[in-house]
Amino acid sequence: MKDTQDTILILGATGKTGRRITQHLKAAGLPVRLGSREANPPFDWEDRTTWDAALDGVDAVYISYQPDLAVPGALETVQAFTDLAVKSGVGKLVLLSGRGEIEAEQAERVIQNSGVDWTILRASWFFQNFSEAHFLEPIVQGELALPVGAIAEPFVDVEDIAEIAVQALTRPGHSRQLYELTGPRALTFAEAVDEITQGTGRDIRFVAVPPDAYRQALEQAQLPAPLIDLVLYLFTTVLDGRNTPLADGVQRALGRPARDFSDYVRRTAATGVWQHLG
Repeated sequence: MKDTQDTILILGATGKTGRRITQHLKAAGLPVRLGSREANPPFDWEDRTTWDAALDGVDAVYISYQPDLAVPGALETVQAFTDLAVKSGVGKLVLLSGRGEIEAEQAERVIQNSGVDWTILRASWFFQNFSEAHFLEPIVQGELALPVGAIAEPFVDVEDIAEIAVQALTRPGHSRQLYELTGPRALTFAEAVDEITQGTGRDIRFVAVPPDAYRQALEQAQLPAPLIDLVLYLFTTVLDGRNTPLADGVQRALGRPARDFSDYVRRTAATGVWQHLG
């Protein structure tokens, strides 16, 4: 780990990756600044007046853009933040990117052209979407309905992403590396749900639904229109098979194979999070 006491800023510090990265860095005794609206000082992607204080005295930044690099305006915002970070003296940028997203690859180029050291983590969909996101409640209720067919996705463990991010933020050897991160095998959503069924002993079904029907369900749930558009984009465009091939980023970064979905299911089932509501 680094001997320096320069602060590491973790954007999206309350999210799936940021929370774990923060825990690892704190456990190592490194100075960490949380980048979130609730932090002190606060950080808000939509309020640029919060950026200066968040970057003050910071040497390295983990960039996780919310809600997704594919949303309109994300590229311009990431560019403005990167420019300010470099001007503020940041020497290392680690970007969480999305596999198969044109907009995410454009954001990657912003980081790569920043003039400072960088590492790109281009990740597949997370294992933890099934246990820490909006898939959780339907799974607990016994039926996950999504607008995707028999397309296989090599889901990746957020624990692997966090471990690589910590290495990239604190150790040499990851300079100017782009790691494409997947799990060791590709699963359809039906196959993933079947593994959760076997791991929990519960009867959980996966149902493929038409995109229009899914949009209507999200509208009835009163989700904001931009979020609905994003979700449908990810399901109907990114999940078209382009991301099915496996990548070796975890092995390259950590010198070991990526964690398997079955390991995740065993760990998560043991917590009871997938059991019945109430």
